[in-house]
Amino acid sequence: MKADKAGVLTGSHVLNGNQACAEGALAAGCRFLGLYPIVPSIEVSERFLARAPEVGATFIQMEDEISALAAVLGASWTGKKSMTVTSGPGLSLMMEHLGLGIMLETPCVIADIQSVGPGLGLPTHAAQGDMMQARWGSHGDYEIVALAPSSPQEMFDFTIKAFNFSERYRIPVAIMSDAYVAQLEETVVIPPADQINIETRRYYEGAKDSYLPFKRDKDFVPPMVDIGQGYRFHVTGLTHDDRGYPIMFEECQEYNVHPLMWKVRNAVDKIVEVQETNTDDAEVVVISYGATSRAVLKAIKQARESGIKAGGLKLVTVWPFPEKRVTELAKKAKAIVVPEMNFGQIVLEVERNGYGEANIFFLPHGDKGAEYSEDILAAIKRASQTSEAKSGIIEIS
Repeated sequence: MKADKAGVLTGSHVLNGNQACAEGALAAGCRFLGLYPIVPSIEVSERFLARAPEVGATFIQMEDEISALAAVLGASWTGKKSMTVTSGPGLSLMMEHLGLGIMLETPCVIADIQSVGPGLGLPTHAAQGDMMQARWGSHGDYEIVALAPSSPQEMFDFTIKAFNFSERYRIPVAIMSDAYVAQLEETVVIPPADQINIETRRYYEGAKDSYLPFKRDKDFVPPMVDIGQGYRFHVTGLTHDDRGYPIMFEECQEYNVHPLMWKVRNAVDKIVEVQETNTDDAEVVVISYGATSRAVLKAIKQARESGIKAGGLKLVTVWPFPEKRVTELAKKAKAIVVPEMNFGQIVLEVERNGYGEANIFFLPHGDKGAEYSEDILAAIKRASQTSEAKSGIIEIS
């Protein structure tokens, strides 16, 4: 392997999803990976470790996932684009420091390679059971950005997107992959560095004694500085003022915390991204994300061939959820089918934003991943024929 000066390994390469994630991180400028190893995410660390000497990157294995994300937050404040990678049990342990990273407005990326749970479950089997945890896992009020890749190519591309979002809005960003995509090998095309859009960190420009680490710009995103560069300020997870000093009363909580939500909510139209297939005339719309989306494309094609007007909405950004588009499609379509590798998570958001306009069919997809499309096709056929009332979620067993 030979990378260019920017650390980008250009050209076409056969990579699995985990390896593509590591390459995407390096291409985005990530120079710090802190983690505790866990299946099925191991290849991310192996690839990053192998490439680190070429680009001057740092790899550190911590004693657990709690300290891993703490190290990532600290590295980010020293000016390093930073990432950790884990799976469900590790993500659970990281929740406290996810909240801290949000409160400290620290740009970083968390890649979660989902497997079957709860507990240790089946570490080698794919699942999509962490989707709600990514949104609501930490305590308090906040917004999060989470992306769901469905191929090794998207693992590369979405990792770069994740770093760009993290820098633009000063937030932790989650990549919600799964064991199927992580282990899948496909050709990944990596463009030259000058053809990759990279968001650079927004640094403060001004007198050192005037810097306020949490003084927000008009978009509610404060400019940063690197710790160790002669600036004097305080960093705390407590409610704080613009200086970072703890201020323990309700008005400061509102002043401090509300912008954590506004900077994402006000930018939803710039963040939310979906991919659509045949939705213009679709009577049945299949909403999916991650590995399941691969099976959905085949099922839609088969449904069309049998005379059913089926279409697909693939979620690129799961959080923020594409509320507006789901509402629009619910008003146009007869039914919406939601296959997931869990027992019902994103389907709840689809129901909420459907407002009873269309029948919502939920297909628990177990750990079948992208290999099985027959059950999705059967769900599409049932949805196209049903005359059941448009209320609640119709679960297909």
